[in-house]
Formats: sequence, C-alpha cells, structure tokens
Amino acid sequence: MKLKLSDGRRIPIEMHKVRIVQKTTLPSIRQRLKAIEEGGHNTFLLRTRDVFIDMLTDSGTNAQSDTQISKMFIADEAYAGSQSFTRFEQSILQVFGKKFVLPVHQGRAAENILGKSYVKEGSVVPTNYHFTTTLAHIMLNGGKVLELYADEAMKVRSFHPFKGNMDISKLEDAIKNAGPENIPFIRMEASTNLLGGQPFSMENLREVRKVADKYGIIIVLDASLVGENAYFIKVREKGYENNSLGSILLEMSNMCDIIYFSGRKVSSSRGGAICTNNTEVFNRLKFLLPVYEGFLTYGGIPIKEIESMAEGLKEKIDENVGNQ
Repeated sequence: MKLKLSDGRRIPIEMHKVRIVQKTTLPSIRQRLKAIEEGGHNTFLLRTRDVFIDMLTDSGTNAQSDTQISKMFIADEAYAGSQSFTRFEQSILQVFGKKFVLPVHQGRAAENILGKSYVKEGSVVPTNYHFTTTLAHIMLNGGKVLELYADEAMKVRSFHPFKGNMDISKLEDAIKNAGPENIPFIRMEASTNLLGGQPFSMENLREVRKVADKYGIIIVLDASLVGENAYFIKVREKGYENNSLGSILLEMSNMCDIIYFSGRKVSSSRGGAICTNNTEVFNRLKFLLPVYEGFLTYGGIPIKEIESMAEGLKEKIDENVGNQ
C-alpha cells in the first residue's frame, strides 16, 4: 500500500498493527564507553544490556505475524509423516515451484550439505558474490570461490540498478579456464548480502542460465534475501512493473536447479531448507540430512518452526496486506 504525500509523491508503507512492545534502556555515555573498552572494541563481545540500538543482530529478529504464531499451536510433532511438513512442502511448491524439500536448522546447514555433496578438491564455484559461511564450506571441502561481479558493483556512487549481476564474459572465461568438469555449480545470491543487498536482474539470471546450459552446469540459488531481489526486479526492470512478486519469484526459481535459504532471513525465527525438482539431486542430498540435521521431515528444528516457515513463505509474497 502507498501513502500519498502533500507534494504528490507516493511512498510504500507496511500495513500492520503492533500489539507487543519491549522495554529498552539507554545506558549513559560513560557506561557505553566502559562496555566498549571491556569488550576490546569488538561488537560481538558487547552485552545487549549495554546496547540501546542493536545494528549487529539481524537474522531471526523479524517479528512474526499473528497467523505464524497461531500455526505453531497446531504443529504435528510426529517424527515422521508430519502434517506440518506436508504444509511446508505445499508452501515451497507455491512460492518456489519445487516439489522436493529438505528442511535444515539454518541456511549454513544447507551450505554444509551442498558443499559435502558437490564440492571436492580442485572444485571452482563461480558466484556473483560470496557470503562468509558459503566461502567457508566451499573451502573446507577443497574448493575455491570465484567472485564474478560486474565492475559497477564496486562503484559506491553508481546508480546502476542491478549491482548484484554476474559478469557473463567473466563467467565464460572462468568455465573455460577451470574446465566445466571442475565446476560443481554456479551460485547466485539474491540479494548479495556483502555487497549491501544489491540485486541481480532477471535478464542477468537468464544469461547465466544460457551459459550453464551450454556447459551442462547446474545453478544453485541462495534465496535467503530473494524477496528483496524480486521486489527490485518489479520496480527497476522494464517489463516487470505489473508482475506480482509471486510470479517474479517463480520465474527466478524456474531458472535454478537447487534453491536453499535461511528461514531466519526469509520470514521466520529459525530454520531453512534446500529444494529442487530434480529427483537425482534430491536423492544425492537426502542421505546427509539425518547425519547432520535430523530426519527428512523436520531437519533438526522443532516442528512448530516448520509451521512458521510454511506460513511465512506465503506471507513473503503477499502484496495485499492491508487491502483485505
């Protein structure tokens, strides 16, 4: 929904009611300076009681909707065959168009399973930009990451709408130099976290898909911040201004062979998942889930979190909040 200002501009606003508040305190400057010194000027060593505005914590701190919380009360805690997992599968199919789902406790857990399944000594993984845990899992399994971002990505004052794009010519060169057999997958991150959340365009993903098909390489999408990327495509890319976020997300998903995400960033407090339409991929990954996470229908997290993710995914693409 948009609010019309007196000068004629329209700005988007979120439609929701805040029903719960949490008390905070403002420590004095002297107290804060002392805390910073005692923490060795390391924000990770500060206690929350010494912090007024926390700009470090992001994942898992988003408020959940009343519907998400209510769904937690009907969670089916069965070890296998849980109806909550069935509802999660249905949400994944609706939002990402993928029928095979492997729940995990966090996004980095998905990276661990993907790394152990696909990356080996000498592997090269092209990406539009790395994330810290992604880089670690690839390196721990003997591979290396190639960041193939476009030159515009590093221009702070540039107004380029899609700084998260992968440079296609660099991708072609990387595949020829490393050899397609040494590239387990091409990784696209939506949006690129360490580039300041910069998105890639649908056209760029389409070009990456063409190159991947040319050399027989699969595409893995880190969809932890995909909602933002889909929104930027809608408002910045010609031809998508009238498309729904849901249809944009499905178009993106259809060009990717494997999708994984952190539920803590998508719209829940915990969890994550890997999903695909490829039976061979699913069978390759599923055997590691019980070893590192949990059974195939709960992935090492409480079933109530599965319910929360199932609802949260659908709310991620809901553009009619407040217009009901």
